[in-house]
Amino acid sequence: MAVTSVIFVRVIFVRAIFGSRTFDGRAREKTEKSGLRFGREIEMRIMTRAAMLLVFGLAAFLTVQAQTSASVAEVQLFTSVNRARRAQGLPALKWNDALAAAARRHAGLMAQRGAAEHGFAGEPSLASRVTQAGGHFVWLSENVVQGPAVETIQAEFLKSPNHRANMLDSDMDSIGVGVVERGGKLFAVEDFSKAK
Repeated sequence: MAVTSVIFVRVIFVRAIFGSRTFDGRAREKTEKSGLRFGREIEMRIMTRAAMLLVFGLAAFLTVQAQTSASVAEVQLFTSVNRARRAQGLPALKWNDALAAAARRHAGLMAQRGAAEHGFAGEPSLASRVTQAGGHFVWLSENVVQGPAVETIQAEFLKSPNHRANMLDSDMDSIGVGVVERGGKLFAVEDFSKAK
């Protein structure tokens, strides 16, 4: 009786799905194969989407990981510069580790000396500092300032015509930011370049 019930349920199930047509063995096998093919197709779609999510997630993680050497203040200034550029319809600048290394070294020297200057006696020029840090460029410019907070520093850069011009220079495509704190003051350097 149990076997008859299973067959009867199966026949009702097949009829409910495919109508009241009768199936011979070949038709049932074809239906099972197409169902299997449909299942594999769905599985492949799911696996493809999962792989795409994994790739995009990994790319995002590596992008953030590449910038973990940047301090919070450096990332804030980097973000502020690109916000100002977007407001003017300009493309965002790319983070450049060599520019950031040169900017950090110079910001450290400014903090030691307690002054915001583009260069100190005995210090290499901006071009030499960037080259020594491994940078390759066609053109360079630099913003330097000291201030109590990132927001104040960014406001000062935007108020100054020369600093603002450097930030909004459409020829530039890369930036590196260095910020060093000393005695409650932040010493900030933004190095811009058109990369080679």
